Amino acid sequence: MFSDKKSKEFENPGSGQNRINDGTILKGDVVSNGYFRIDGVIEGNVKTPSKVVIGKTGKIVGTLTCNNADIEGQVKGNIDIDGTLSLRSTSKIEGKVITGKLAVEQGAFFNATCKMKEGNNKLKINLIPGNKNEEKITQNNSFERSQRTPSKEIETKTD
Repeated sequence: MFSDKKSKEFENPGSGQNRINDGTILKGDVVSNGYFRIDGVIEGNVKTPSKVVIGKTGKIVGTLTCNNADIEGQVKGNIDIDGTLSLRSTSKIEGKVITGKLAVEQGAFFNATCKMKEGNNKLKINLIPGNKNEEKITQNNSFERSQRTPSKEIETKTD
C-alpha cells in the first residue's frame, strides 16, 4: 500500500532543483545545497554551492552567492560567483560583481563594478621554441618590444 518512493525522494533534500515560479515574490534569505531556477522575485539573499539560473522574468534584489550563474533576468545587489557568471542578452545587472569567469552576450545591461577572482596567476602563452627571452616573458608577465623574436629568426615551413 505504501511505497518506498517517497522516503527515497527525501533522503537528500537539498540536492535537487529549487524553483521559484513567475508570479511568486519571496521576501527573506534563501539557503540551499541544490541548484535554483528563479522566474519569480526574491527580495533577500540567495546562497547555494551549486548553480543558479535566473529566467527572463526572474529578479533578485539582494546578494547572490553561488558556484555558477546563468542570468537572463535581473539582479540588483551583490553577486559573488566562484565559477562562471553568464549574462544573457536580456539580463540587467546593477551592483557589485565578484566572479571567477565572466561571459557577457551582446545587449546585456551591466552597470556594476567587477572584480575577477584570482585563479592561476601564471601566464600561459604559446612561446616560439628556442626563444632566448622565454624566461623573461614568463617572469615579468609582460611583452616588451626588446623581448620579441625578430622575424628573421622565425622559421617558416612551406610544402
